[in-house]
Amino acid sequence: MDIHTITKLEEKAGKSSQSDFLKMGIALAFMLAVLWYAFGAENVTNNVFLAIAAVFGAYMALNIGANDVANNVGPAVGSKALTMGGAILIAVIFETGGALIAGGDVVSTIKKGIIDPALFVNTQEFIWAMTAALLAGGVWLNIATKVGAPVSTTHSIVGGVMGGGIAAAGFSIVSWGTMGKIAASWVISPVLGAIIAAGFLYTIKKSILYKEDRIAAMRKMVPIYVSIMAFAFATYLTLKGLKKIWPSILETVNAITPFTLEIVKKPSLMAGLSIGLVTAIITYLVVKPMVAKASKSLSNTAKDANSLFTVPLIFAAALLSFAHGANDVANAIGPLAAVADAIQHSEIATKAAIPLWVMLIGAIGIALGLALYGPKLIKTVGSEITELNQIRAFSVAMAAAITVIIASQLGLPVSSTHIAIGGIFGVGFLREFLSTTTAQEKIEAEEAQIAEDKKAKSEHKTELKELRSHDEKSENERTRIKELKATIKEEKEVIKSEKKHLKRAKKAKYVQRSAVMKIIAAWVITVPAAAMLSAFFFYVIKNIMV
Repeated sequence: MDIHTITKLEEKAGKSSQSDFLKMGIALAFMLAVLWYAFGAENVTNNVFLAIAAVFGAYMALNIGANDVANNVGPAVGSKALTMGGAILIAVIFETGGALIAGGDVVSTIKKGIIDPALFVNTQEFIWAMTAALLAGGVWLNIATKVGAPVSTTHSIVGGVMGGGIAAAGFSIVSWGTMGKIAASWVISPVLGAIIAAGFLYTIKKSILYKEDRIAAMRKMVPIYVSIMAFAFATYLTLKGLKKIWPSILETVNAITPFTLEIVKKPSLMAGLSIGLVTAIITYLVVKPMVAKASKSLSNTAKDANSLFTVPLIFAAALLSFAHGANDVANAIGPLAAVADAIQHSEIATKAAIPLWVMLIGAIGIALGLALYGPKLIKTVGSEITELNQIRAFSVAMAAAITVIIASQLGLPVSSTHIAIGGIFGVGFLREFLSTTTAQEKIEAEEAQIAEDKKAKSEHKTELKELRSHDEKSENERTRIKELKATIKEEKEVIKSEKKHLKRAKKAKYVQRSAVMKIIAAWVITVPAAAMLSAFFFYVIKNIMV
């Protein structure tokens, strides 16, 4: 390695180090601002501890943004439907909007009902346990992001709450039935996501890509697929993204229309499906002429077929981010809201009001974490598991919406992270399955070619040996010997190259096994790892405070 190369590497390392310090500085500035504001935000006697809990909540929110949001925009980036900068901009806007507009004004203090708050000895230990849960969830997400493993932030905070609860009141505080359901989601979520994503990809291939006249197939089928997507996402957004502000939406509709709708706490499946159906019909009527017009300038290629799914993918990334902001901001602010409520009222509540400043910590923290540290996981999700194009990414987005709808109605516990990654696994393994026959035929052809080349080399070596055995060689024989030597040498190189190519062909996989194993391992240990960290932090806090 010459001095010029070493200098370049040093300059690159220096720039990377400066970038890392800048990111860390911005993140620390945000947490210090939260500490300063929280210290004076509430007129309570224990505002020091509230400020500390707020910092841990900010840290958790930063790590949610760095890790979890990648699942919403990663496939769009991997398929080139969005640039990294465009994806981050869209995610920041819609994550923040989802949190502030539809995040609700009340949050459950005990995530998923996994522990019984009545079994805490006193309010103080409950506060310590929730604070430990926030810190543990954030630390675990930080570790997972560092190693490039997309994990469930819900499971991270569930593990944190469980570990803090066990440390405070023993194993009897945990609802093990609920924990069993959460463990089941490790299998249910990715399997459902994989099946639905693979199903959509196969259907699109059969109805468009495998057709002789792809342009006619595009005109007919693309508006249908986009309408199905509109139906799924409108239903998904109604059931999951707007559920916390549904009464307010109904009141607004009653106020501005002649209709009088019954005010209910959350949207029913029928309401979601109805809104989805209306959205799908409107989408079809709008998209069909647009596709017909666009198809006039398209060629009969898979690349042009993919291009028609670019805009739907951008909408999918935005809507998934909005729904994520509305729902998963609670992972950052739920325990913090619980601490604030317990400090203010000196009692433990199963539901707590969310002060605006607490909601802002969650929303801004998620957006900031995504902007600063999100690209690493976005690249992992978008390109390091399997190669994605627009149609494959579209299938993953469909799986993300439809799986949540089905699972929520059946009462099955699912993780949006596991669904998205499972969908990516699904499209990758489907590609492997569909290509098995073709790949095997190529391998057999290459093996036959190698055998033929070896046979030819062997015949040439036999001829060379025969010619060399002659005591007196004619001019023609000497010329032939030279030709044979050159031919045999060339054949050796060709066979060597063919063997290398065959070896690569046999090893070729559409899904990176190392990435799959790393991600699955991280999923399995998320709850216990967060729980152990939380228990440790609880004991540290307790020893400091007592």
